Amino acid sequence: MSLKTGILSTAHLHSMGYADALLKNPRSEFLGVADEDPERGRWFASKFGVPFYESYEKLASEADAVVVAAENVKHREIVELAAQHGCHVACEKPLCTTLEDGHRMIEACEKAGVQLMTCFPCRYTPSFERTLTRVRDGEIGQVYAVAATNHGMMPHDSWFNVISLSGGGSMMDHTVHVADLLRVLLQSEVVTVYAETGNNMYHGDYEDIAMLTVEFENGVFATVDSSWSRPLCYKIWGDVTMNVVGSEGVIEMDMFAQGVMAYSMKDMRARQQSYGGNIDEPLIEEFLRAIETGEPVPISGHDGFKAAEVAIAGYESAATGKPVRLPL
Repeated sequence: MSLKTGILSTAHLHSMGYADALLKNPRSEFLGVADEDPERGRWFASKFGVPFYESYEKLASEADAVVVAAENVKHREIVELAAQHGCHVACEKPLCTTLEDGHRMIEACEKAGVQLMTCFPCRYTPSFERTLTRVRDGEIGQVYAVAATNHGMMPHDSWFNVISLSGGGSMMDHTVHVADLLRVLLQSEVVTVYAETGNNMYHGDYEDIAMLTVEFENGVFATVDSSWSRPLCYKIWGDVTMNVVGSEGVIEMDMFAQGVMAYSMKDMRARQQSYGGNIDEPLIEEFLRAIETGEPVPISGHDGFKAAEVAIAGYESAATGKPVRLPL
């Protein structure tokens, strides 16, 4: 029997990939979408040929499972509402922008007896899976350090650079993906975060430059460049890369390197058109499968909380100019 699914808020661009995955998955009966912005929600529902719900509560009352893809600071209220209606939840990253919100979201889902999964699709890329296998097989010996990036273009004219909705700039937006991958790769927790930020690119009230150095319990340290430093004319929107340095060698990973260059006369730009596996589909499949089988979701609310904690600690470090110890 298919699970009745829906999407609560279409604010995040990733919601389009999740909608497509819900439509294709045989475990899913995609009921529709709800959005507090009716114009945005109706456009989205029309694009995917599904009903538009006037309220989150109406859709949550009918669904077994939902994806929350709202503006970052609104995750808590929508996740709590979904949990109250007995819905299992997959929540877009960052899971939370404050520690209290993260704790309350996890508690609400545990109290309601529903699963809370964090949407980290980068775990399902073939490049990371292969990197993980090679590191765990000992191919480069003992890991000493990782230099990682998650660059991107600054999302112009969107809520991503409105602090009251996003909870932060590029550090909040991009650090969490890499923090999660590093936790998985190193099988260790972050104990120290040092960060420096700036608004050197666009001079707004949000950081567009963010560099973090993180130390793990096992002694490995990593650097993370999570800046919005790609110009609008750049060939790709962003990247996720890792240089993993070990005692016996180095692994260089470029997560989205699979692509061909396309030169368009329409907008007079050159862009890289990516190809390869769809990473939203396995994430949704694992979410729905866990609900059906009763097994724990593979990327828990705790995982989302620990990744967000790194970014939150980064803001404290940038403000004080000192390293910050975790857990906060």
